[in-house]
Amino acid sequence: MRRAFDLVSLEKKETELNGLMASPDFWGDRKNALSVISEINSIRAWTEPIRSFSRELADIRVACELLESEDDEELLADTRKRLEDLSSRLQHMEFQRMLSGRDDRNDAILTIKPGAGGIDSQDWSEMLLRMYIYWAERMGFKVEVLYQQPGEEAGIREAVISVKGPFAYGYLRAESGIHRLVRRSPFDQNHRRHTSFASVFSLPDIDDSIEVDIRDEDLRIDTFRSSGAGGQHVNKTSSAVRITHIPTNIVVTCQDERSQHRNKEVAMRILRARLYELEESRKKAEKDELESVKKDASFGNQIRSYVLQPYQMVKDHRTGAETSDVDGVLAGDIQNFIEEYLRTGRQ
Repeated sequence: MRRAFDLVSLEKKETELNGLMASPDFWGDRKNALSVISEINSIRAWTEPIRSFSRELADIRVACELLESEDDEELLADTRKRLEDLSSRLQHMEFQRMLSGRDDRNDAILTIKPGAGGIDSQDWSEMLLRMYIYWAERMGFKVEVLYQQPGEEAGIREAVISVKGPFAYGYLRAESGIHRLVRRSPFDQNHRRHTSFASVFSLPDIDDSIEVDIRDEDLRIDTFRSSGAGGQHVNKTSSAVRITHIPTNIVVTCQDERSQHRNKEVAMRILRARLYELEESRKKAEKDELESVKKDASFGNQIRSYVLQPYQMVKDHRTGAETSDVDGVLAGDIQNFIEEYLRTGRQ
């Protein structure tokens, strides 16, 4: 009864918001309009899958009634397959119910930086970047590289990516922390075993309906020539943008777009997300993702270890979950680690 009541309440609210959106002066207050759209999208994220699930279940019931009166092997096989698919969808919906944080439905902005370990850590950071891109593609999310600074000899010194899709931040907040790699270094002539560290930091991508106070006088905006891969355009124009938020000393950089205007837009988007998370962490008055990133990216602080030699294992130190399929994990198969962490309730 509780679930039915919840659905009825959501549908009632959805109808009310649809009425507001149909109003001719709906866009008179843009901020309020965006807030309404954000709220209705959050509601539809639940009502539409539930309605689809109910329709599919009704069709299966009809098929089961037909099977009671006639012997149809093809219909039986099809009904079994549809039941299996429905069961998988139900488990997915039940899991998403746990993603109830204020920003869990948002898109995500993920930052990856090398820690202790020199060139190996820069290379490790690039491996993590690929891992998260592969994971996002497996999930059907859209990925955009917002900023990437190459390392001097290999790997990257920093990368920022945007991951767009339902509950992207809800999932990726489980990945914030220090990631440790143990392997025989390809950069060591003697191929000795090295330990490398990298930090991963997830932020919710904030839409325009949420106000973040950024005053022009609090910003220092510098332009410079892009570096790295990029064809003839690179180093010919000062299109790269660096924005410093003076009160907090937060610095964001973007150089991946050809247009200085576009680079500034992307940099401001990242800055909004970082300032929003900073304010949220102050309100919570507790250690959260922001605090985890402030830890040294070195031994003893890791949330997960990836061991390639002398044996192969990936272990999450928060939950104890582990696997020997290192290649699969580095190819983006990390959803089990994410779900296990979120199930423990360690928010």
